[in-house]
Amino acid sequence: MFHLLRHASHGHVGTVLTGRLSGAPLTPAGREEALALGRYLAGRKPDAIYTSPRLRAQQTAEIVGRETNTPYEVAPELDEIDFGDWSGKGFEELGEDRAWRRWNEERDTAATPAGDTMERASARMTGFMHRLHADFPGQGFALVSHSDVIKAALCRTLGTPFRSVHEFEIAPASVTTLSFDSDGARLVTRNLQPARLNVGAFA
Repeated sequence: MFHLLRHASHGHVGTVLTGRLSGAPLTPAGREEALALGRYLAGRKPDAIYTSPRLRAQQTAEIVGRETNTPYEVAPELDEIDFGDWSGKGFEELGEDRAWRRWNEERDTAATPAGDTMERASARMTGFMHRLHADFPGQGFALVSHSDVIKAALCRTLGTPFRSVHEFEIAPASVTTLSFDSDGARLVTRNLQPARLNVGAFA
């Protein structure tokens, strides 16, 4: 079982493309989101937590780890897409960039200024998941990553084109759960947001 967690909210969400920039810590509201995420996962007790090296992801993993009594490890395979010199720019400014528009319109083929693609991001994350599944059969994992990386992994796992990423949301501090058995992968939940649930739902 894999619980794919998007990091909780930070100050750039919805306004600035953070990418792989350093900084961007969780806001107080983001820390509360991460706490709700941890309490939700405490009832599902992951065997291990792995996180993107970005600060916002590690802070989320730390809070989730504390609530589940599970230490976390950094996994570069879960890192954000490398957006190159798009990183740090506001979405309004990016909207004037033809290459940015192509990235969003042609996700199956387009690349970022750094040469990263949805295909590469998906291969990094799903390759890591397959290794964990092979090495630790029957165990459950929480993987803290980023919206587009999780979307890319879902598309690759479920056999849908990358251009479909605009058809579903992966919100901050959300959990998307996949199970694997002899028949392949099954989507259990997508974009579940524990901070919006009542406490009884965590049991």
